[in-house]
Amino acid sequence: MSNSRVLCLGEILFDCLADQLGLKLEEVKSWTPYPGGAPANVACALVKLGTTAGFIGAVGEDEPGNALVKLLQDVGVDTTGVQRHPTAPTRQVYVTRDLAGDRTFAGFGQYDTAEFADTRLQAKQLPDALFQEADFLVLGTLELAYPESEQAIYRALELAEHYDLKIVLDINWRPVFWDEPKIAHQKIPELFKRVDFLKLSKEEAEWLFETADPGAITYRLASIEGVLVTDGENGCTYCLGENEGKLPSFSIPVVDTTGAGDSFLAGFIHQLSHYGIHSLRDAETAKRIVTYASAVGALTTIKPGAIASQPTDAEVEAFLASHQL
Repeated sequence: MSNSRVLCLGEILFDCLADQLGLKLEEVKSWTPYPGGAPANVACALVKLGTTAGFIGAVGEDEPGNALVKLLQDVGVDTTGVQRHPTAPTRQVYVTRDLAGDRTFAGFGQYDTAEFADTRLQAKQLPDALFQEADFLVLGTLELAYPESEQAIYRALELAEHYDLKIVLDINWRPVFWDEPKIAHQKIPELFKRVDFLKLSKEEAEWLFETADPGAITYRLASIEGVLVTDGENGCTYCLGENEGKLPSFSIPVVDTTGAGDSFLAGFIHQLSHYGIHSLRDAETAKRIVTYASAVGALTTIKPGAIASQPTDAEVEAFLASHQL
């Protein structure tokens, strides 16, 4: 498959979720591995919704790496941009869960964060051809923590700007990925002037901007076309075009929140590619797009794992027909 409308660059990994809820890392007796990594989650969710997507990232020449590449291919994600590293292992993240199912990242087992294959993504190996056909580039910020993958991010930005892609930045701040977390506060804002859409959690917004008001953030950044701020069970706020709004979350029983924000972002991009950027000038259309995104995120929480639980477009439409915000 080629001609992906959306390129998602960053990490793909196994989230090893604690089987027992409410326990600390050292108390957990067993773990279940689920495929994850925010950009990979977004790519898979997009394809399930019906928008073509490609993943760009690096995994090891190991069994976990093989399994993740096969998963992407089985879902229908273009893997042309996947690099394999001969010695660095594919990343695994240990995730504890509280009694409500909310997750906490708890480390990387026997490895240091900088030893994994995703940190070795090579800028020179990014395929130009992928960018020629795409409409959107989706980036996280974790790759900024490592010199080689940081260069790959900036190369991807150059290619995206050259081929006139819309650039979507999902902050996805995870202190555990950074040897020096405070450096993130310097490096992440350097991307802001180069992106078109910004998606961040309420905590990330307050950390970076000292406000969670998407209108205020949009005003401060000036060049940006849209800001989405998610707040879990409290819903989300947005500023798209000149339309601002706040939506509550859908009330459904939650099993696992892993990947819900990634599915939300995929739902947003899927709708944006359907309606077109110009549609955001219309307040009702902007609200409809974000409502759809919220439904995609909500449906991802009713089963464990980030990718396995992602809905199809038909499932989202059926859900929206029977659930009102």
